[in-house]
Amino acid sequence: MPELHIVLALCTAALLAGWVDAVTGGGGLIQLPALLVLLPGAAPAQVLATNKLSSVAGTSVAAWTYYKRVRPDMRTALPMAAAAVAGSAGGAALASLIPQSAFRPLVLVLLLLVGAYTLRRPALGESQALRWSGHAHYAAAVGAALGIGFYDGIFGPGTGSFLVFALVALLGYSFLQASAKARIVNLATNVGALAVFIPQGAPMYRLGLAMAACNIVGGRLGAKTALRRGSGFVRVVFLTVVAALVVRLTYDVVTG
Repeated sequence: MPELHIVLALCTAALLAGWVDAVTGGGGLIQLPALLVLLPGAAPAQVLATNKLSSVAGTSVAAWTYYKRVRPDMRTALPMAAAAVAGSAGGAALASLIPQSAFRPLVLVLLLLVGAYTLRRPALGESQALRWSGHAHYAAAVGAALGIGFYDGIFGPGTGSFLVFALVALLGYSFLQASAKARIVNLATNVGALAVFIPQGAPMYRLGLAMAACNIVGGRLGAKTALRRGSGFVRVVFLTVVAALVVRLTYDVVTG
């Protein structure tokens, strides 16, 4: 177990990450870098497994909170979750074959387009107006989840934001409904990732459980805040997370 001040700093990061994840995704921008910086001697597999242990807890609570209040359509959410897990497994299998640096410029461009598209359409995601119905709707949802899941497995940053954007811009959900479904899909991919990471390097369980408790608090608060403030608030947080991802990836690209 790390020293107390490090544990407290990591628990604070987990609390904030849980809140951001619950609102619109992107908590990995906070929690994973905090683990990497504050635990420089830990093995990468330990850091990733501990991160996922904490994230799974907060995402579970956020998904349940959304489910009780928003009642997202599980006929869409569950097939999307299954497709995302399958895509993530496929992406993880290929991750070692393709340099991670090859994705950064492409993802940076995609995030800039996502941010610009959302900014230029202030009414986007304020209300629900589904693009398709029946088989076409489910095919588009599963296809988007499969592709984003593959991206999550092979690279990862911004997965939650891409899920929310696909649900809003492609399928026509409101930001609030999109965030509710994205939490269910993220929960599935986090569980799948944790199942892979545990055999590779067990999480630091005592630290991970302490962070998980804080992530749960953050996830519950974030979900309640989003439910109380509505789609307009989720849209603002979404754009903030996209901007933070753009800054991070720009730095990665520039520094090589």
